[in-house]
Amino acid sequence: MALAQETKRITAQFEYTDEDVNTGVQEFLRQMNEGLQKDGTSMSQIPTYVTGVPNGTEKGLYLAVDLGGTNFRVCSIHLNGDTTFNLTYSKVAIPKELMTAKTAQELFAFLAKQIELFLKTHHEEHFEAHTQRRQTISTPDGFADEHLFRLGFTFSFPVQQFGINKGTLIRWTKGFDIPDAIGKDVCALLQDEIEKLHLPVKVAALVNDTVGTLMARSYTSPGNTSTLLGAIFGTGTNGAYVEKVTNILKPVEGQYDKSTGNMVINTEWGSFDNQLNVLPNTSYDIELDKMSVNPGIQMFEKRVSGMFLGEIVRLVIVDMLKNPNISLFRDENSSFNDWQSTTTIGGDSTIMRQWGLDSSIMSIAAADNTPEFSTLRQQLESQLHIYAASSEDAQAFKNVAYAVGRRAARLSAVAIGAIVLQSGLLSDGTDEPIDIGVDGSLVEHYPYFRDMIHEALSAIKGIGSEGTKRIRIGIAKDGSGVGAALIALVAAGMEKHNTVGHNLSAIKNDITQKVMAAIPETGSSTTVV
Repeated sequence: MALAQETKRITAQFEYTDEDVNTGVQEFLRQMNEGLQKDGTSMSQIPTYVTGVPNGTEKGLYLAVDLGGTNFRVCSIHLNGDTTFNLTYSKVAIPKELMTAKTAQELFAFLAKQIELFLKTHHEEHFEAHTQRRQTISTPDGFADEHLFRLGFTFSFPVQQFGINKGTLIRWTKGFDIPDAIGKDVCALLQDEIEKLHLPVKVAALVNDTVGTLMARSYTSPGNTSTLLGAIFGTGTNGAYVEKVTNILKPVEGQYDKSTGNMVINTEWGSFDNQLNVLPNTSYDIELDKMSVNPGIQMFEKRVSGMFLGEIVRLVIVDMLKNPNISLFRDENSSFNDWQSTTTIGGDSTIMRQWGLDSSIMSIAAADNTPEFSTLRQQLESQLHIYAASSEDAQAFKNVAYAVGRRAARLSAVAIGAIVLQSGLLSDGTDEPIDIGVDGSLVEHYPYFRDMIHEALSAIKGIGSEGTKRIRIGIAKDGSGVGAALIALVAAGMEKHNTVGHNLSAIKNDITQKVMAAIPETGSSTTVV
């Protein structure tokens, strides 16, 4: 009984009420709009230079590469024009020595070589034809566009973007450390190495994984409705959404297509409310942040993403283990245990070690509704070396994991709900669905996570139960692959638009010069041809 009461007291600290949700939404909207007005805010609200989303009718063969961490993936995506696509890919580990190379050229030469190997392996029939690029004067770069593979480059490191295929590296993360690359345009670094190999490839777009998720979902989503938001709820969390250009009040340098009136914004919402104006902040959140590699930042992410949820649960369990007044994962003899075996924690258990509890066990706890929690108890043994846990122990663990997971889902609803309200789509006079594309382990594998998001959405003022019925949350298929390819497609369209404008301008200037040159001097005559 003492264990049950103490568990109830602790889990109550993770309760995130309907009132909390609404307070969070209002603060999220405020920080969103602050980020649209100026730089240096909690939510960066980064313009991506992507000004349109696909509708599923697009066709063509595009390349995509993904440098997201220790692996490099090369894909070719054939868009079939009917919301379906065919994907071919290869994946290779980045050699450790290249992650800390002396020069950026060493790493990017390796990446370009992998693109060459992929083309020769999977597109041999096209490779020779594509490498024989026809010289032409019809385009500014001297090539016929149709002889180039357009490539979308998913680069999951912090960059300052200046165009749809221009962005300078701010800093490395995830074990990479090549100082030579800092401040350089990563698209140009890759393009230079591609050119050295004479590959028929143009780096057309620099892609953030959330933008890729948005594009991939918009292409594959059912019906005619384009997607509003692409969101990641996995190891980390972030979202990218379609914003009206008129709402972006800070300067947007560089060229972009202004005809749509929209631009995709990368929110970087993992850092929402770093000031802790409204975010919940238990003693366990405080301890997690203090012991993290980046204390004081990414405060929203530290309460929502899979990387941190298991650690929060672990901190709670350790706190309970230290409490002499309750009996968690221990008993004096087997008579106290329904498995007739004394509960013990193995000496090699990771429960007392930072990051020692993987968030995946939370999904197992949520899914196990058997009377004796046998599946969960087996996982406590295999993953954490907690042997012969009692059903009461398992119930306490399940309740703690549920409280932490439910709070994460309701915080996720704050972000989604705020962006739905920002869009104004609920008052557009239609009953068309508002499509949200999501990706990541939490939304894919955590039982009832999306249900808990919908429950919280219905509590938001301005959305309610009727508005929630219009919000359709669906899994985005392979955002870093097909999403990157789709952005390359958008970039190619922008390129042609700009090329036409450039060529028309050039023709106009040429005619003007001819006319001016042909104006006769006083007393002479001439003929314009």
